[in-house]
Amino acid sequence: MAEYFYDPANENMGKDFKGNMSMTYTFGTHGVRVKVDEETGKVKILKYVATHDVGKAINPLLLEGQVYGGVMMGIGYALSEQVILEKGENMNPNFRDYKILTAKDVFPIEAPVLETYDEAGPYGAKGIGEPGCVPTAPAVANAIYDAVGVRIKDLPITPEKILAAIREKKGLDLCGQEVGKEDPDACIIEE
Repeated sequence: MAEYFYDPANENMGKDFKGNMSMTYTFGTHGVRVKVDEETGKVKILKYVATHDVGKAINPLLLEGQVYGGVMMGIGYALSEQVILEKGENMNPNFRDYKILTAKDVFPIEAPVLETYDEAGPYGAKGIGEPGCVPTAPAVANAIYDAVGVRIKDLPITPEKILAAIREKKGLDLCGQEVGKEDPDACIIEE
């Protein structure tokens, strides 16, 4: 029986918050093509590409699955998942009210792997745990901006937020009427 623990020669941060927390770093980039319905604000993901420099891909199939899972988790974070708190109480504590993505929400994902050999990584590999998820929300936000010209910085990016931003950009109120020229009988909003 043999056992081995990989302990890289990293430097922990000092009081000045400087140091090298890892001997090796993973790099990656994500690109997404979306279609945004300007009438409803609904976002449809047409294609997603997530590529990472993972050092040596020791288990390529597992690596691809890790990226797919990270992308789907990141899309949920970007477009749908939100904890709603009122006076410190969770108002959506179950899966009926807290919307997570399911298998029916999957879209085309490509995960090309860029292999390099990293001498500091175990067997030349780098980590791929969080990098599959981290750039997802910014990639989606930028794709929405490219599609309809509105920048949304508050997550999740809901259809309501998209519609409000589009209307503001066009100088329209909640009823879709030009600001300052509202017809009070054409639109009634109850609060």
